[in-house]
Amino acid sequence: MTDEIKIEETTATEAPAEEVEMSFDQMLEDSLKPIYNGDVVTGVVAAITPTEISVDLSTKHSGYIPVSEFTDDPTVKVSDVLKVGDTIQASVVRVNDVEGTVMLSKKRLDAVKNWNDIEAAREEGTVVEGTVTEENKGGVVVSVNGIRVFVPASQTGLGRDVPMSELLKKKVRLRITEVNRSRRRVVGSIRAVLAKERKERAEQVWNEIEVGKHYDGVVKSLTSYGAFVDIGGVDGMVHVSELSWNRIHQPSDVVSVGDPIDVFVIGFDKENHKISLGHKKPEDNPWTKFTSSYNVGDVAPVKVVKLMNFGAFAEVVPGVDGLIHISQIANRRIGKPGDVLTVGETVDAKITNIDNENHKISLSIRALSEPEAPAPKAEPEVKEYAPAAPAEDALVYEVSTTGEATGNKPEDID
Repeated sequence: MTDEIKIEETTATEAPAEEVEMSFDQMLEDSLKPIYNGDVVTGVVAAITPTEISVDLSTKHSGYIPVSEFTDDPTVKVSDVLKVGDTIQASVVRVNDVEGTVMLSKKRLDAVKNWNDIEAAREEGTVVEGTVTEENKGGVVVSVNGIRVFVPASQTGLGRDVPMSELLKKKVRLRITEVNRSRRRVVGSIRAVLAKERKERAEQVWNEIEVGKHYDGVVKSLTSYGAFVDIGGVDGMVHVSELSWNRIHQPSDVVSVGDPIDVFVIGFDKENHKISLGHKKPEDNPWTKFTSSYNVGDVAPVKVVKLMNFGAFAEVVPGVDGLIHISQIANRRIGKPGDVLTVGETVDAKITNIDNENHKISLSIRALSEPEAPAPKAEPEVKEYAPAAPAEDALVYEVSTTGEATGNKPEDID
């Protein structure tokens, strides 16, 4: 029993020794393997300096990666993505057997992998992401994992009046349309991605649109009669009359191309793909503000905004004007309103009438300069009194000169 146990123990302790010996032999064999230019090797980061990264390759050679060979992305710092002890894979650039060193490049290995990914993206039609690094005469250059992708101006997705410099240093999504590895030429299209995404958003908008629904839009273009607003893949039109409650001459008085704008649906036509939008809010209606603040008979400071032959228009509150008829400008006869008033002048006027149905206000300056007529005095009430008729059995007395009362009894009366 004891011998069996000892045999088992001996066998158990000897097995790892054999494994260690085999592992050591393997390591020794690996360390003696020759390394050639172009090989892909794996090592462990041993040290990081401002100029290079030391890599332990477990061979007789010590590897190093110059910082310039780590990545093509100028925004990436080695210390931010790598630390001592990390495993790293790189491509062999040069072997120096005399010094026992191997120069490595991570970016070259990445480039090979990235070229494979770019070719796959072209074949499969997948979308890739990159950063616009430069602008040239015909378009822009996008860096996609270190590979330069040229995007022609017509494929940037920008409007005609928008400079391509607007894209510089921005992340963009694009589709690869052409790859020529031997000439290291890659062409892509940002517009293709935007068109697809816009189409998807448009379908969603048309499926969910309803009158009164609000959208966060962006002003795409302006005309003399309104503004076209992108509400997420679909453009709607805000008529100039729906842009502001205040008096404006043209849409550019309120908005500019590229401005974010809150809009709501007034009406839509799915068949013809037309949407009418509003921007001014009902709660900001100046007529509502006016009627909640003023009544007939109130006096308000008003600003003269326009002179006509028949009178003057004056602003009572922003967006609401009233008319001062020529006969109500002064308490004397005048030839024209300009004889008394000037545009921009502020005067006090009395509100003499409010037409809620037609949103019209009548004002009078003259009413403030004329004294109010005194109220007519009430005439005293005249009461007519009629003498009461004597009762049938009343006694009538007469007083004589001597002061004695005499009277006729009923029986003495005929």
